[in-house]
Amino acid sequence: MRYLETYRLVGVPDRAYYIPDFISEREERSLIEKIQSVPSARWTVLSRRRLQSWPTQLLQGSILPTTDAIPNWLAESIIPRTIDLGIWSASPHGRANHCLINEYEPGQGIMPHEDGDVYYPMVATVSLNDGIILDVYGKSDDGVRIVKYRIYQEPRSLLVTTDEMYTKYLHGIQEILVDKELSSDTVSNWHFLSKETRESIGMNGGLLKRRTKRISLTFRDVKKVRNLSRFLQTK
Repeated sequence: MRYLETYRLVGVPDRAYYIPDFISEREERSLIEKIQSVPSARWTVLSRRRLQSWPTQLLQGSILPTTDAIPNWLAESIIPRTIDLGIWSASPHGRANHCLINEYEPGQGIMPHEDGDVYYPMVATVSLNDGIILDVYGKSDDGVRIVKYRIYQEPRSLLVTTDEMYTKYLHGIQEILVDKELSSDTVSNWHFLSKETRESIGMNGGLLKRRTKRISLTFRDVKKVRNLSRFLQTK
């Protein structure tokens, strides 16, 4: 965790970490190729994105119905490194046991939401192929959503959120083609972004176009695990 503290975001509630270039370009290409080669039946197509769940979808939205591990092609370049960071040391299974792959075309997004107590309160997200602005919202009883913080997730980066950032805030991606008003004053992880990214945003007047599809790999530890396949075999 000491190494991870180097990448802790300041000016946001406890806690969030951002590590640029968490994986290499070669690893990114390999992951994208493997994801795109998965049979179409593995994809769940929604109105604003499509997704894959590994090793499988949750049962009743809260139970991982298998003890099978996330496949090696998806896990090998990421999960061991997150274990080394120490982020799963207090989680029920000591590692991520579920990965949700989301694919967003330019202009697609996801409404503000929270992940809830189905998971250990720790999320590790790796971005592939393109960057995206993640908006963080405060919760309110009247349903009004006001952006409190903005985090730019570059390709190959790792974003870790936990504690209050997990339990007391919502997060979402706006359905727009251009993110606006981006600067050191508005982007919480600005000083962790690459020089190239910062200069590009600056030269474009604080604008950032979403040029191509973005893939996110969201790793979490599902609290409840049941080996239902073994149960069914005994029936």
